[in-house]
Amino acid sequence: MISIYTQKEQGEEWLRRYRGCLPVFACVLGFTETGLIPGISAAGRTPEDRKYTACADAEFLYYGPEHKAQYPLPPLAAGASPVLISRAVFESLKIPVHLFNAGLPQPPAVPVVDLGGTAAKCLSSGAAMEITTVHHLFKQGLLWGERLAANNQHKYVILGECVVGGTTTALAILTGLGIDAAGKVNSSHPICNHAQKWALVQAGLEKMRRDGGAGGDEGDGEAGEVNSPSSPSSPSSSSSPLVDPLKLVAAVGDPMQVVVAGMAIAASRSCGVMLAGGTQMLAVYALISAIAQAYALSWQPEAVVVGTTRWVAEDPTGATVDLALNLGKASLTQSGRIPPLFATHLSFADSRYPQLRAYEQGFVKEGMGAGAACIAAHLSQNWQQNQLLAAIEAQLERLSTAFH
Repeated sequence: MISIYTQKEQGEEWLRRYRGCLPVFACVLGFTETGLIPGISAAGRTPEDRKYTACADAEFLYYGPEHKAQYPLPPLAAGASPVLISRAVFESLKIPVHLFNAGLPQPPAVPVVDLGGTAAKCLSSGAAMEITTVHHLFKQGLLWGERLAANNQHKYVILGECVVGGTTTALAILTGLGIDAAGKVNSSHPICNHAQKWALVQAGLEKMRRDGGAGGDEGDGEAGEVNSPSSPSSPSSSSSPLVDPLKLVAAVGDPMQVVVAGMAIAASRSCGVMLAGGTQMLAVYALISAIAQAYALSWQPEAVVVGTTRWVAEDPTGATVDLALNLGKASLTQSGRIPPLFATHLSFADSRYPQLRAYEQGFVKEGMGAGAACIAAHLSQNWQQNQLLAAIEAQLERLSTAFH
């Protein structure tokens, strides 16, 4: 039920270590105005729908299908929200769920930890967030990563996300870190809109360079354990990065990325970490490596893996495995580290619901920790395809009959 696409030996060791363990799930919610661009994402039929996707997914994950939602799941062009997958597993296995608001346009109608962030402007502006906000969010990530790990030593934490437009900000971060990612990222569309994403990224990075967004002085923000890196224009050693990764996030990123990076760095020191997602979490992994290198922070790379769905790992209109391997070719990411990339074998080919069968046509693919949830179900309870499908279909059935 689990494939390992990269770093097979390290991945197998990680799976052995955490077999039989029940994880905790932390989901970081964020927003970028990039997600409002027409056609950029299929996670909500219209730009207006996409404003509320994270709030809707969080509400469903927390309360389930019988709850009358303040933010109902948005209509999609095809498919069903991946939160149905996550909820099915977490409810069945009683996996604890923690929700974090890293920066949303409106507060979600669920109990969340508000991290004091802000929604990001469109990455094409080259000025997505204030550097002080990024430093604050990173410090919050370090703090909460430590807290999550403290209660889960000898176990692992799953770090998930919900950011509409997040694969485009991921492309911007990867490219800004010198990783060859063009044409390799995924999207919620059946055929990835690579040209649209790339044009936005080029515009954002060009403005960042013109305005000195990733270089220059350190800025006013305090980042807790973070020390000032060497000036990018005159590195003090051959290992100094050419860009300040936190300034890169401020220029073209989204608020989730830096929070999850901080959480993973801190949590990895004392427990396992599964970054739940595809392209977005490969970008976060690259960011972790770059931040740790730039700011001389300790972390445990062998504790960190990326877990996603087969629809992402084998997406014919992206190149997820190539992208993961390319992380190893960039000098900005600590000795070119590559994470083990896992994917669940979950299939909807035989589902009785067309909304789920749409995944097999390439719609939706991943989100809200869906792939990692399925990996966790197999790892802790040895769930197979039939158990996963039955639990997910039961969620959809309950949702469709809840208010009729």
